[in-house]
Amino acid sequence: MKNIIIKTLNKTVLLPALVLIVLGACTADLEKTPTNVITNDDQYASLEGYKQSLASIFANLVYGPFLRYHWEMQEYTTDMAVSTWGDDNNLLYHELSWSPDTPALAFLYNDLLKIITQCNNFVIESSQANLDSRGFTGNDAEQVMQFQAEARFLRAYAFWVLMDAYGNPPFPTEENLGNSNPEQIQRADLFAWLETELMEIESRMAEPQANERGRPDKAAVWGLLSRMFLNAEIYTGIPHYSEAITYATKIMNSGYSLIPDYSWLMLGDNFKNGDEFIWVINYDSTFQTWYGTNFLSLGAAGVPQSINGMSGSWSAFRFTQQIPVLFPTFDTSIDQRAQFYTDGQELEVKNIKKSTDGFSAYKYRNVDRDGNPMPQNNTFGNLSDIDFPVFRLAEIYLIYAEAVLRGGSGGNQSQALDYINQIRGRAYDNDPSSTLGNITLSELTLDFILDERARELYWETHRRTDLIRFNKLTTGSYLWAWKGGVEAGTSVDPKYNLFPIPTPDILANPNLTQNPGY
Repeated sequence: MKNIIIKTLNKTVLLPALVLIVLGACTADLEKTPTNVITNDDQYASLEGYKQSLASIFANLVYGPFLRYHWEMQEYTTDMAVSTWGDDNNLLYHELSWSPDTPALAFLYNDLLKIITQCNNFVIESSQANLDSRGFTGNDAEQVMQFQAEARFLRAYAFWVLMDAYGNPPFPTEENLGNSNPEQIQRADLFAWLETELMEIESRMAEPQANERGRPDKAAVWGLLSRMFLNAEIYTGIPHYSEAITYATKIMNSGYSLIPDYSWLMLGDNFKNGDEFIWVINYDSTFQTWYGTNFLSLGAAGVPQSINGMSGSWSAFRFTQQIPVLFPTFDTSIDQRAQFYTDGQELEVKNIKKSTDGFSAYKYRNVDRDGNPMPQNNTFGNLSDIDFPVFRLAEIYLIYAEAVLRGGSGGNQSQALDYINQIRGRAYDNDPSSTLGNITLSELTLDFILDERARELYWETHRRTDLIRFNKLTTGSYLWAWKGGVEAGTSVDPKYNLFPIPTPDILANPNLTQNPGY
């Protein structure tokens, strides 16, 4: 499938309005007219100009810091990873002891608001009034409206992350862009807005699997809705498990299937995984970033160049001992998802900053399916071609099964069991139809689902949200090494189910109220 980012990035310009904002902040003479900036009317005079700007927005998602910061907040806060480096006080993530002043907290928050601002600008420039004034009609106008729907989807995804992490974020939209401090929106209200927004754009999106690689389609909309509805009781106090089943089923009826080999999921040529991948953040080693999937490959402690396909390990993170013991063995001899790197690594994390305490994994490798390192189209030698699947079919199967077990209508337990056994058939025998690894209906419980999500989706930015949904992140019902800053683990204040609004934004925007307990 074609790649919008790579095709257009070399000739993509920054969104003109945003450039003007930045330049305006650099001079006291606000009457000066920039002489080296493409104006909005220049940029958006053609269909290609709109597509370049859309590519610019998605390129900022790909090559900006989003994935790394989101990954750290979702994994370091749990049993799934401990940080060796402690960058920007992110050791406080694992201890569940951060404050509004913790620097790391502001990074994801600020980047999400930047993405939202870029999307808001695109929505303004692609309004019907602007299309009319620029003479767009017919198919070109329809194409631009699809681009707008994709920008609105990315904005919705960014708002979902804010809702999930920070609860009650500021709510900038195209209606107040650049005019004033945005108002704060409450979590339940944002959920309702997102539901309406996603349903509004659905009809304008491309059909499932019909868009360019990296661009969302209808199935991406359904994926976000199904994930939102699975967590709706946390966000709003009202369960929406039936709706989670409805949108998961839409995806499952759209021609997707599990690829046969789990080890192919996170390779440098995983652009071949379109049968399973629904929407990806797509990477290419031509462009420099230290925040993408090279971090996930190189950051895994101890994994050598001969395995990761790029260079020596950065030794940035490892598992706590609670994750490997969820598998039948510590190698791939039974469950091929157990891609643990154990050479020189101890199982138990005795010292949270010691890079050899805790097993690592070689899940992310910048090699092709034959094991050959991907060509490095750069001078660094350690940039990645591994696409990151934001949504993939195995997660949708797990959403369906959990929503059925939680009482949602529109599905049934025998179908849920079949989906889980397909996941396990692949894991145990490289064949989703295999009976190896099968469980029985009596074994299909919510606790099993939580553990199976850990086995299938580890290091894919799910764990914090999962543990909150199961009421295990802050409580004493499940402990892991160094939870709460104690080696054996301890319960913590339930306020840590939400991150605080970063102090700089609280001080800058009088419309914001801090989350309870901070």
